[in-house]
Amino acid sequence: MAVYTVHEPPLRATKAAPDPQRFVFVRDGFSIWAFLLAALWMLWHRMWLVLALYVAVTVGLETALRYAGVSSFILSLVGLLISLLVGIEAGTLRRFTLARRGWKNVGVVSAYDLEDAERRFFADWVRAAPTVPSATLRNSPPPPPAPLPRMPQSPDVIGLFPEPGASR
Repeated sequence: MAVYTVHEPPLRATKAAPDPQRFVFVRDGFSIWAFLLAALWMLWHRMWLVLALYVAVTVGLETALRYAGVSSFILSLVGLLISLLVGIEAGTLRRFTLARRGWKNVGVVSAYDLEDAERRFFADWVRAAPTVPSATLRNSPPPPPAPLPRMPQSPDVIGLFPEPGASR
């Protein structure tokens, strides 16, 4: 089973509640497309900062290794390892980008595929939804805190241990 994190978009100015069709499910685990086509995968998911860092690190490492006189085999191996790292951390990179854009992580779902994850998440989300309209919740003050119960005062007990020599 795969693990998916669920991200809620920031509310638009005209909306009072999030649009469930805009929720994003990010699969945790290795991404073959991020491994094979890292730059194109980042462009597809609109991860501009991650792409800029990827290009800067890749070009910087390649330039430094060429300047050091490393063989082309080692250059290819370093490129492969960077692509492997991007494939392994693809979900983390997407979550980072979504968090920077103001998206909230609202849940984690284990499922066999994306469709099953959506079904499970939204079934629980609808079941846990409050029955009071959100406008009422937003405008009402929070309930007052409950008073703490009074504890009986006894000179024989300090904490959980009785005084030495006291009757039992």
